Amino acid sequence: MRRLLVIGIGAGDPEHVTVQAIRALNEVDVFFVIDKGHQEDELVRLRREICERYIDGHTYRIVEIPDPPRDRTTPAYSRAVEDWRDRRAERWERAIVDELEEDECGAFLVWGDPSLYDSTLAVLDRILARGSLEFEHEVLPGITSVQALTARHRIPLNRVGRAVQITTGRRLAAGFPEGVDEVVVMLDADCSFRHLQDGEIEIHWGAYLGMDDEILVSGTLREVGEEIERVRREARERKGWIMDAYLLRRSL
Repeated sequence: MRRLLVIGIGAGDPEHVTVQAIRALNEVDVFFVIDKGHQEDELVRLRREICERYIDGHTYRIVEIPDPPRDRTTPAYSRAVEDWRDRRAERWERAIVDELEEDECGAFLVWGDPSLYDSTLAVLDRILARGSLEFEHEVLPGITSVQALTARHRIPLNRVGRAVQITTGRRLAAGFPEGVDEVVVMLDADCSFRHLQDGEIEIHWGAYLGMDDEILVSGTLREVGEEIERVRREARERKGWIMDAYLLRRSL
């Protein structure tokens, strides 16, 4: 039976890759890489670099799968995501059937960790639910952008006895969540922290975490909020894409 590995490769630094992941890389015959277009060629290149660095003499192939377009403007957000995942499942299933033999091992290299705001596992579950392709799969965890963010800012994720919530920019736009004092925000294309009224909330922000052009900014929203908006906008214009995350912390 075909075997698939879903391998977390960290937030951008090739040295985030774990020893467990390195062992798994050396078992793989085919790496499936999702091609999101020329603006994110760098992410494909970094995956290739990880393979070249850690695979020791084992022969492997890299198969790029063009990612279907996704409507990010529709108000029917959940339906758009479901449709996108369905179309992904169709393309991935076709690639697995065409490129992976019955006795071979394939892999998807996931930025960060497969459990945190990543659709790889959900798409593979869709393929299995369709019933026309069988495979075994295993998940290997990776360092998340949350861990990389707090490490680079030299801060703990939580304070003693305080709750932490991980959320998205879309949800933060409605206000700071009730009942928590630390909020990690991901997938925020709109700098949603600017909607918060309390300018004394601390923000620890990072983009391209672990990469050569990593950017870090921290301070209160009053002090650095506008700076983060400007730096983020300039970085996106320069590179054509951006991945960032931030921790918000109420004053106690």
